[in-house]
Amino acid sequence: MIKHLPFFKILAIAQIALLARRHLRGVSRADRQRLAELARRGTKLTPAERAELRGLVAKFEPGAFAVGAVNHVSPVRLPRRLTGKLR
Repeated sequence: MIKHLPFFKILAIAQIALLARRHLRGVSRADRQRLAELARRGTKLTPAERAELRGLVAKFEPGAFAVGAVNHVSPVRLPRRLTGKLR
């Protein structure tokens, strides 16, 4: 399957993978493991576990990751008014 992807798409995937790795280093190992445990249980979470999952996801700063990913693959940078709050 990868043989059929254009080189620039492969490069973008690699850059986003490295960005994700750097982004995940900012969160403790225990938090990453707990997030994985809760995510594996899916919809079978208690209300308290759902709240815990929301809190853990917030620690990962998904908005900052999204901005970083877009800025890595886009030829045009996002305006500072959009990225200033999330960096």
